[in-house]
Amino acid sequence: MNTVEAVSKAEVAMVHATLHNKYGELYADIWKVGVNLSLRIGDLLRLQYEHLNLPERTLTLTEAKTGKAKHIRLNASALAVITRRRQAHPGDRWLFQVNCNRAKDKPIGRASVSRVFKEAGELLGLTINTHSMRKSRGMAMYKDGVPVEKIAKVLNHSNTTSTLRYLGITKEEVLQTYDDYEL
Repeated sequence: MNTVEAVSKAEVAMVHATLHNKYGELYADIWKVGVNLSLRIGDLLRLQYEHLNLPERTLTLTEAKTGKAKHIRLNASALAVITRRRQAHPGDRWLFQVNCNRAKDKPIGRASVSRVFKEAGELLGLTINTHSMRKSRGMAMYKDGVPVEKIAKVLNHSNTTSTLRYLGITKEEVLQTYDDYEL
């Protein structure tokens, strides 16, 4: 299994710009919303406008992988993309809907998004895929000092051990703290 990278905040912006310039607004919008909502790609692509409460800036869904309920507050970045997409495509049912004759009224496919993200990453010298959005948000929160317990809640992990492993915090890094913080 290939390891996927979490990217820094600066790299998040670079990926977004590359997606927008080379692959178009749809892929850039998926990246932007995905990074801001930290959803798994399957849940992100299944988002319908009826799941969103734009006046209250909320999203409620049941995660496909875990079956757990997830409640999200839409931040300004996600809300801006969602509002723009709704205005541009008022008849769409899905947030990331394909608008071609052979795939009418369907969300864009996971394979297509995965291929494009991989190609964009290669252009930038990054190892990314669709899961990089979720992982990058978790890592940004961790680097900004958000407690692991809170990150676990945001990512809907069952325990902090899963979150530490997810963030790549290794046993050696924990042991290194004994050398780094000698009092």
